Amino acid sequence: MDMWSYFHTCLVSIWLHRFYIYSAVALGISLWIVIQFTTTRTKRKKSHGSPSSPEGTSDKLENGCALRQTQGVHVSGVKIFYGSQTGTAKRFAKDLAETVTSLNLPVEVINMGDYDPEDGLVEETSSRKICVFLVATYTEGQPPESAAWFCKWLEEAANDFRVGKSFLQGLRYAVFGLGNSAYVDHYNTVGRRMDRWLWMLSASRIMARAEGDCNVAQSKHGSIEADFEAWKAKFLTRLQALCRGEKKPCRGKCKKGKCKSSGKRSKESSDREQETSEQDNTEAEELLETSSEEEAGGTDSVIDVEDLGNIMGHMKKAKVLLLEGVWNAAGAERREMITPALREALTKQGYKLIGSHSGVKLCRWTKSMLRGRGGCYKHTFYGIESHRCMEATPSLACANKCVFCWRHHTNPVGTEWRWRMDQPEEILQEALEKHQNMIRQFKGVSGVKAARLEEGLAVKHCALSLVGEPIMYPHINRLVRLLHQHGISTFLVTNAQFPEEIRKLEPVTQLYVSVDASTKESLRRIDRPLFKDFWQRFLDSLKALAEKQQRTVYRLTLVKAWNVDELKAYADLISLGKPDFIEVKGVTYCGESSASSLTMANVPWHGEVVSFVQELARLLPEYGIACEHEHSNCLLLAHSKFQVDGVWRTWIDYSRFQELVREHERSGGSRTFTAAEYTARTPSWALFGARERGFDPLDVRFQRKNKARDASGC
Repeated sequence: MDMWSYFHTCLVSIWLHRFYIYSAVALGISLWIVIQFTTTRTKRKKSHGSPSSPEGTSDKLENGCALRQTQGVHVSGVKIFYGSQTGTAKRFAKDLAETVTSLNLPVEVINMGDYDPEDGLVEETSSRKICVFLVATYTEGQPPESAAWFCKWLEEAANDFRVGKSFLQGLRYAVFGLGNSAYVDHYNTVGRRMDRWLWMLSASRIMARAEGDCNVAQSKHGSIEADFEAWKAKFLTRLQALCRGEKKPCRGKCKKGKCKSSGKRSKESSDREQETSEQDNTEAEELLETSSEEEAGGTDSVIDVEDLGNIMGHMKKAKVLLLEGVWNAAGAERREMITPALREALTKQGYKLIGSHSGVKLCRWTKSMLRGRGGCYKHTFYGIESHRCMEATPSLACANKCVFCWRHHTNPVGTEWRWRMDQPEEILQEALEKHQNMIRQFKGVSGVKAARLEEGLAVKHCALSLVGEPIMYPHINRLVRLLHQHGISTFLVTNAQFPEEIRKLEPVTQLYVSVDASTKESLRRIDRPLFKDFWQRFLDSLKALAEKQQRTVYRLTLVKAWNVDELKAYADLISLGKPDFIEVKGVTYCGESSASSLTMANVPWHGEVVSFVQELARLLPEYGIACEHEHSNCLLLAHSKFQVDGVWRTWIDYSRFQELVREHERSGGSRTFTAAEYTARTPSWALFGARERGFDPLDVRFQRKNKARDASGC
């Protein structure tokens, strides 16, 4: 009983004094935490400040980077990973490697297709190497074939709950994406996703992601090469800083020569960042991805969460400016289509640029006919005098990026007109002057015929097919009327992405539609269109062509291993647009280009083109093979209505056309006319099966000495 009374008394006493007991326990725990924190901090200071510590050693640098001693190595080397479809990323990787090598750092250039990320990336978390990722965005926002597995693994690892979120902690990286801003929905998506996936796996950015833009009209520095050079300079500066042991990049907020970058972040800030949920982090990361370096203050630093509001404000403003096509919200003037970098590139290619968005260039067939060496296939098919033809365009911009583009994609791209606009009168006057000046340069050149040189100064035909999409030019109808008023026939080519513009187009001598593929998937692969609804636009354009009363043409470009096995599908498209003529031409190989993967193996032989046309003709009972131009690797299918009494009439009566178009204009458009009203007889030498194979017997075929005969044409 006494024992129970004693315990009861003790328990009651503890309960009555429980507040003091709790306070004592809390004080003890607090003291323990303070002691642990102080001890840890002291150890860190010793490890960083001690002269014997490897990281605290202050060694001299060679070229501002590589340490002479093995102790205190902050950067042991650089690994450059590239994922490339056309070779641009690979070229940039080699360029960057050469520059980094000059800093006495070991460099390794790696094709993502030859690398196993599952085993390799983990090793980089402790290697003290900097990993650089140069990756392109290809069709539909997908990675290049060589980087497909690398990206797939990285995505799965970042989203797999079985993989720890600190899986790549310790890996230091930088990302440079390659893309084309004309593809708005997919611009640099691969680079952005790769940056996010690495970040989600706790890898550390050494600088903000940068993006190179193939669209020279929108590129920040005028070209993707210039974008890369600007980023490379920043990367090298950051790399040298890391070699010196600097932890954070400058935030660009230094005042009076005092850099605030070295200041330590508060513990509260650090804790807040670590305690932020994964969902919030991902959302913040998405916002950061869409901002440029300039929008973030023009620095390569990591952006504080507090700054996101300002960044989003800049982003919304930038979006408005892009949609309006102006320099600022005050309604400033639209930008020019031809940037200084684009002007330089096109001038080197022989373009004579006009104003801010047009150009002319002398066709090689013009030069050939001036010498009496034969004309182009249009001379054979339609009676064009090649030496009197001006090749021009009122719009250097295009809505496609075809794999066989013979301008190597130096021209800008876009889905609508958003540039400063020149007047058609100015374009035509300057085009004629520049064309005539180019013709005059042939005066006195060996082999040039004086009579043809004189004729060449009087332009009779205009091929609006130089480059780009002429029908995008808002004043295209005014330009066409001006050409007709000067007695110049018009041959306009469109890429079948602007059906409404085709319907609104006034009569031209001959209207072309490029039909580069017959199925949705092959068109996507070959033309690489910018519009999301490209296939419907393509079909609507063909339907709009069927409504035209003047001469219409399908232009088929055969690319071996890409589109030569789709005969039935081509026949279906022909029945949809009901063209008067169908030109079938083998693709022209224009040399190696970073914008295309085509090689000579993709160029069909003339015999293969003939076989294709013969097979296609069997599926089209209303059409027959009318003409052939072997040198251009081209044949012409014509509708049977152009075969009158067994005689083909594919040539054009240009004088009659000018009469008809003048009557049409005088009547305000009420007087219409059809293609049958301005035909002319096709000469025998131009017909399919003729001994001349489409070469005008009035000229002399020129064969280069010691050169194998090129049956593929040009």
